[in-house]
Amino acid sequence: MPFPLARDNKHTDAQRPLTKYSEDDLEDLLAGIKDPLILVLDGLQDPHNLGACLRTADCAGVDLVIITKKHSAPVNETVKRIACGGAERVPILLANNLRNTLDKLKKLDVWIAGTSDHKTSQSLWNANLRGPLALVMGAEGEGIRHLTGLTADFLLCIPMYGTVPCLNVSVATGICLFEARRQRKK
Repeated sequence: MPFPLARDNKHTDAQRPLTKYSEDDLEDLLAGIKDPLILVLDGLQDPHNLGACLRTADCAGVDLVIITKKHSAPVNETVKRIACGGAERVPILLANNLRNTLDKLKKLDVWIAGTSDHKTSQSLWNANLRGPLALVMGAEGEGIRHLTGLTADFLLCIPMYGTVPCLNVSVATGICLFEARRQRKK
């Protein structure tokens, strides 16, 4: 099975076949990547949010996106249209069991950072996001699931300065991914 798609001139992104991977492919997908940046989407339901997250993942140079096989929006035509090619360019792994997949990432020396407004969360601005990292973003409304939070090595929050208590998941994803990229440039 071929791994991350190389740019070719034969297909536009809309024509490029979408390849989805499983947990069995995880080690091969990360082979040779020194400090992978991975986006994990824990149960996103809205196809527009999923598409926007895939688009942002591509823009931020994410090496792999992991989504839950159940309880998530499918990667359909709406998602692909909103992603503007991101769904075809960034490898997508469908996790049967997210906790097991996160445990596999840990065995590959990848740190798991969950996003949460829990009181033990550290500010995104103070966290070390360098090195092998999987950033877990939670579903609309509920955020990351309890077991996902327990599996994370640490929890992050985006400092909020206004009266609205939270951001849309796709906006929060962009902020977190580009902060990780900013730190990795140093």
